[in-house]
Amino acid sequence: MASRQSKLHGRVEGARAHCAVPGCRAPGEFKAPLAPSDFDGPGSWRFLCLDHVREHNTKYNFFEGMSPDEISEAQGPLAGWDLPSRKFAANGADPPPRWSDFSDPLDAISTRFGRMRDGQTSRFGKAERQALSVLGLGEDADRHAVRKRYSQLVRRYHPDRNGGDRSHEARLGAVIEAYQLLRKAAAFA
Repeated sequence: MASRQSKLHGRVEGARAHCAVPGCRAPGEFKAPLAPSDFDGPGSWRFLCLDHVREHNTKYNFFEGMSPDEISEAQGPLAGWDLPSRKFAANGADPPPRWSDFSDPLDAISTRFGRMRDGQTSRFGKAERQALSVLGLGEDADRHAVRKRYSQLVRRYHPDRNGGDRSHEARLGAVIEAYQLLRKAAAFA
């Protein structure tokens, strides 16, 4: 059962019996750092009563030791946004279209959003769908199913497994080419 929210932010119920300030007999319910953290860990804490934690907080100055230019920069609306960020992965639910599948860009855009409008979403491009059909798989296939089917077909069509019969060599080449395309597919990234 959830406990009721305290009116005083930061209160730690039942943390310590007494305030850490010598001579104070009030309960120590609020955590206060002993020294500013150097970002190498959580730092050391002490527990203070409400009056002493208020006194501690009035002495805190975030901008202590900064030059006027650094203070101005820290107070600006873009503070912290100039840091580099990682690139987002392109393996989401709706990958961008392959431009080579379309004759003009507007056709690509209308087809992509048309699929979304019609409820059809395909994670494979035209060539990848053809490769899946060569392997005899549907669009619901995952990487494991593609690898398993590839192994089955290579064993079936390889001349070493057919007593040197090379009549299935063209089919074997199509299977190998389809697998090489699908193993690099963005849908499996």
